[in-house]
Amino acid sequence: MSLIRLIYNLAFPVVLVAMLPALIWRMIRRGKYRHKFGQRFGIYSSRVRERLRGPRRTWIHAVSVGEVLIAMKLIRRLRERDPDRRFVLSTTTSTGFALAGEQRSDWLEPIYNPLDFVFFTHSALAAIRPTQLILVEAEVWPNLVAQARATGASCILVNARLSPRSERRFRTFRAITAPVFNQLDAICVQDPEDLDRWQRLGVKGAKLHLTGSIKFDDALEPTREPRNFRPLLTALGVPESAPVLLGASTHKGEEALLAGIVRDLRASVPDLVFISVPRHAERAAEVRAEFSALGLTTALRSEIESSGFPAQNPDVLLVDTTGELRHWYACASIVVVGKSLLARGGQNPAEPLAAGRPVVCGPHMKNFQLLVDKLVRSGGIIQVETPDDLPETLGRLFRSPQECATLVSRGQAVIASHRGATDRTCAVIEKFSNRHQTSSRPSPSPSSGNRSART
Repeated sequence: MSLIRLIYNLAFPVVLVAMLPALIWRMIRRGKYRHKFGQRFGIYSSRVRERLRGPRRTWIHAVSVGEVLIAMKLIRRLRERDPDRRFVLSTTTSTGFALAGEQRSDWLEPIYNPLDFVFFTHSALAAIRPTQLILVEAEVWPNLVAQARATGASCILVNARLSPRSERRFRTFRAITAPVFNQLDAICVQDPEDLDRWQRLGVKGAKLHLTGSIKFDDALEPTREPRNFRPLLTALGVPESAPVLLGASTHKGEEALLAGIVRDLRASVPDLVFISVPRHAERAAEVRAEFSALGLTTALRSEIESSGFPAQNPDVLLVDTTGELRHWYACASIVVVGKSLLARGGQNPAEPLAAGRPVVCGPHMKNFQLLVDKLVRSGGIIQVETPDDLPETLGRLFRSPQECATLVSRGQAVIASHRGATDRTCAVIEKFSNRHQTSSRPSPSPSSGNRSART
């Protein structure tokens, strides 16, 4: 074990203990914290261990719902190209696991990703024995990567996401982070600009592959088995012609902000309807209370499904179910992207554009900064400088169908540049399928691996 990894593993238990109260509270707040808890330490039931056994097992790690959707798109395409492939899909969050669990089959087993401590990752790798480890978007765990390589598995980062903040941090600690990234056999980047950015971090150019974004590949194609929620809105008393503002994947405070704007805009935009889709469905009670404080009546999506339609037409439809956002875009006139107004990072602006809806976002879109910059330059999205600019911007758009149509047309042209990203990524994965299989190697030991540090 290298000196850097030794220090990392000595520090890991201390950091874990310090963070444990916050982690436990977050798991309790989000629910299902007991669900398969042992898997986070590389402990599996005999049934799961039996399902993990098998040849040619590919391990894909996806953090939460967004990454799981990318992983499933990649898995489906890899299976089309090679039906004998079998997968383990690990995730960090309970919502991600629930989504992955819906795809469980004889060739796919979902698990929780083990904490990146040397003994936990050793136990997981010994149970799975993957031929490949594929990491989606952002997380490169030092022990997991180093020990996977020690077993002969190739390691690939796909749909690599590098925010400006992360780039600055990695460049500051380049002496530590560069060896970690260079342990990977390949890094699949989304945009031409990313090639130089990764090389500035010390990554060897031969490891970098321009593939485009899997997330945006076929984004302009019709959604598989789309659900039509228009009849539900009609039953709620929403006319077909009514303007609809959709708050997509919003975070704390953003729902109330948009609700207040909708309430005020109704003076100039009659019959304006608000559909609120919070990023975390478990916040529904909190969000509903905020709407009530604003004097707005709210219908919960889950209650409508189970109890029928409310007697009084609501001011807001609050979508408190998971995995439906992409279907609701079809009901919107304008979409405001969440986690960009009061929270930071931003959510995916491509999905509503792909659905043919004009998109407005706030100033905090670092998770998609390169894409947003391209969209802004091309006139394919409106990014307001502050939330105070939203009322005027939204009012103008609701009164200008032509401006909305132009935004959609120009935005979709930007997204179209990512067509074929999934197949290009599959080709890179297949290239390295047997990279380290030239000799038979034993199961990983807790001390195996190369130089590494957490990134």
